[in-house]
Order: sequence, then structure tokens, then C-alpha cells
Amino acid sequence: MRILCSNDDGIHARGLESLVKIAEELSDDVWVVAPQEEQSGAARALTLAHPLRVRKYDERRFSVFGTPSDAVVMGVTRVLDDKKPDLILSGVNNGQNLAEDVTVSGTIAAAFQGMSLGIPSIALSLSRLEREAARWETPEAHGAKIVRQILDAGWPEDVVVNVNFPDRAPDEVDGVEVTTQGHRDAFQLFAEERKDLRGGTYYWYGYTGKRSNPPAGTDLRAIYDGRISITPLHLALTHMESHAALTEAIKSK
Repeated sequence: MRILCSNDDGIHARGLESLVKIAEELSDDVWVVAPQEEQSGAARALTLAHPLRVRKYDERRFSVFGTPSDAVVMGVTRVLDDKKPDLILSGVNNGQNLAEDVTVSGTIAAAFQGMSLGIPSIALSLSRLEREAARWETPEAHGAKIVRQILDAGWPEDVVVNVNFPDRAPDEVDGVEVTTQGHRDAFQLFAEERKDLRGGTYYWYGYTGKRSNPPAGTDLRAIYDGRISITPLHLALTHMESHAALTEAIKSK
């Protein structure tokens, strides 16, 4: 099985090391094509107004000066054009990708790009309180087994699988749960105002870190309770109830 690893934290990210360890437990044909720099929050952006450049580190490790989607496209269509990968793994992201985060996540976008190219794709992320205190040993301990179980179960061609690991030591993880996408009850993003050395104003995005109170069965609740969350996601965004209501409303005019 040929596996392509990518991410949104960049080619030098610690989480990419964990992802490669997971992949190498599954196959001896593991490749890396990742963004040259961090691209968190890039969502499904493609670089259309600038040329794409690829840097080769060794025979199976490359970076792309672009977004996570760029990295997957270049990986599949150029770097691995002799034989497409059988599986794409994206991550392991330094931070959870849950609830509404999935719409802006570059980690999940890389998986969606793989799915769009007809390749089964899984996104993996690690919850943590502090960026420099991520428990990488947890996805490394559980990741390969989880991926094997997902592969054995299978999933539709228009779906990607979103896996999140809790901020717990490997032996403290309280099981695995297949979940639905949750929704936070508070908007957490804020823009902090700062001053540069010339007196100019600039802003830096941050998150409040306030916990919501999600219902059982959601990705948020599973992570809060120390379980590994597995959520199947797809790009079909049409809200069918509203579609039916609007159809009736338009007909009546």
C-alpha cells in the first residue's frame, strides 16, 4: 500500500513525524509532500496567482511552497505520477479539528483534496492545552490501529474520516467513539490589538479556549471526555429541509 502523508503545519512540523511513524506501521511505501511553511486555517485554498515550487529533501520527502491542497495535488499528479497513492493521511495536526473548525482546517482540507482526486483520505489531529506540550506519544500509540480499523470498515468515496486524539497519555485514553460533528455555543475567535516598534497597529488572531457544553455523541464531547473521536465528513452542504421549504415557497409565487 502506497501512503502519501501531508499536513497544514508544514514540512518541519513535529506532528508530521508522528504521522510518518503511524504510516510506517502500515506500509513500507510511505511518501511525504507537505507545505513548506505552516498553513493553518488555509481551508481548501489553491494557489492560482503564483507559481508553485517543489523542494526535494530526499527520495520520498518533498515540500511545496503553497497550501495543503496544493501539496496534495502536486503530490498525486506530479511527485507520485508513476503510481498514485492508495491512501492519504493528513496531520497529525498540533491542535484539535472539531465542530466548525473543520470548515477552515488545512489538515482536513488536504484530506478533502485527496478525496476529490479519488483517493481514500483520513485527517488526524491532536487536542492539547498548550502548543508546546502536545502529547505526540498518544497518536503514535493509537494511530496505526485506528487507521487499520477504519480501512477494514471502509467508507464511501465522497467521505473523509476525521480522527481527533484527546489530550491524554496513551494509557489514559478512555476508548474510541464514532461521533457527529459538534457545534460550539460560543464564538471563540478574537483579534488582539498590538503595537509594532514604529508605533503602528496590528492584530493577531487567538482563541479564548472557553469550553462549550456539547451533547453526547459529538466530536467535542468525546474529546472533552478523553476519548478518540472518529467523524465521517463530506462536502454535500445542501440543507435539504431548507431546500424543500424554499422550493415550495418559490412555487407558490
